[in-house]
Amino acid sequence: MPRLVVTALLLACVAAPLSAQLPDTPAGHALGGWLTAFDDARPEALRAFIEQHVAPDARHELLEASPRTLDFRSRVGGFDVRKIDTSAATHLSVFVQERSSDRIARLTIDVEPDAPHRITKLGAKLVPTPPELAAPRLSEPELVAAITQKLERDAEAGRFSGAALLARDGRVVFEHAYGLADRDKKIANTIDTRFRIGSMNKMFTAVAVLQLAQAGKLQLDAPLGRYLADYPNKDVATKVTIHHLLTHTGGTGDIFGPQFDAHRTELRTLGDYVKLYGTRGLAFEPGSKWDYSNYGFILLGAVIEKVSGMSYYDYVATHVFKPAGMTSTGSIPEDSVVANRAVGYMRNDSTGALEPNNPTLPYRGTSAGGGYSTVGDLLRFATALRAHTLLDAAHTELLTTGKVETPGGGKYAYGFGDRVVNGARMFGHNGGAPGMNGQLDIDPRSGYMVAVLANLDPPAAGLEADFIENRLPIGALTP
Repeated sequence: MPRLVVTALLLACVAAPLSAQLPDTPAGHALGGWLTAFDDARPEALRAFIEQHVAPDARHELLEASPRTLDFRSRVGGFDVRKIDTSAATHLSVFVQERSSDRIARLTIDVEPDAPHRITKLGAKLVPTPPELAAPRLSEPELVAAITQKLERDAEAGRFSGAALLARDGRVVFEHAYGLADRDKKIANTIDTRFRIGSMNKMFTAVAVLQLAQAGKLQLDAPLGRYLADYPNKDVATKVTIHHLLTHTGGTGDIFGPQFDAHRTELRTLGDYVKLYGTRGLAFEPGSKWDYSNYGFILLGAVIEKVSGMSYYDYVATHVFKPAGMTSTGSIPEDSVVANRAVGYMRNDSTGALEPNNPTLPYRGTSAGGGYSTVGDLLRFATALRAHTLLDAAHTELLTTGKVETPGGGKYAYGFGDRVVNGARMFGHNGGAPGMNGQLDIDPRSGYMVAVLANLDPPAAGLEADFIENRLPIGALTP
């Protein structure tokens, strides 16, 4: 068979996964009817189905949720039923795939035992992709064709605006930008556009901490109080170690909530955050569980400042960005003019319109997240990490090897996630907040690196990164 025909068939499989047949049961008929109404995308069609086919006890909740359901449908493009999970006359569980992504959800429905078999329960939950439903691996040329098709389609549909880059051992395989960096001024995104990166900044913070550990200036098993001797809460100071902070197991809590909203523009230094949250006690005994903690990484930034004698921003600029060759990454305050920085656009829940995310932004990025970068700088960071320019081999391994199980699957290392994607190990980090989303992942075995940044709400970048990673050439990705 000619290669072009094979490629076309593979791309067709990417665009339209094979569907499973729903069973000829009351539950199967009910689910088929709901999927038809869901795909119709008209509010009146979904509402009419719910009013006619859902039992009174469940009807109000589904009617209340119908606007959100249709907004979700507009973003995912509908569902394809991929596999029957469990089936009985009045119960059915199936695996469905979003048409706009690789994400798999388990969709469950229960119906009354007697005719007309009205729906009593309907729910969906994202689940890890079963191996038999995994996307097909592609050759490098086929992958580039698939990425091009996917990103162009999603950009045209308004699901993606940003930049994407795929490289192997530092060699760029694919790079392109889509959408607008500034919608009012009609400025297009480019490969050199600086996007806000959210929590991806945790990788830089973790590298900085490991550099100080490598230099013998701090110990990972030492308590926080050894470095922040005047820390207000003594339980936190004496029980929480640097290791706990790096792995989100310290029980130090988050920074977001009413306190942050009230003081958002006043929090200008890491010390300001410590003053606001430093008296707060532990949420749980350190080391007993994993719970994502932005405040924990604020504290790591404060430790870096204390141990190095430099501001956090000066330290990472000098010891991370400069040796890696990252000239477009930083955390200049939001009220400053930054060349080529994209405006972030978040969706208004009430109107559905895209609006600038300025009202949600902190004064500046911190050691927990924020700031900005480019896909090219992320490639330079990944390359420097793999070449041991930033850390020696032992500390690079320590940095990126998973240590604590996380609820979403995979493990958390030190400022890096460590997970298996379609049979291949990847490490990296994502970032997301209103109007911004990004993801960097590195396969240490094959040398492939994927970086995607977006100036839209999550999961705009994450879904594109997952699409690429799921299809990386299998020959290079044997675990």
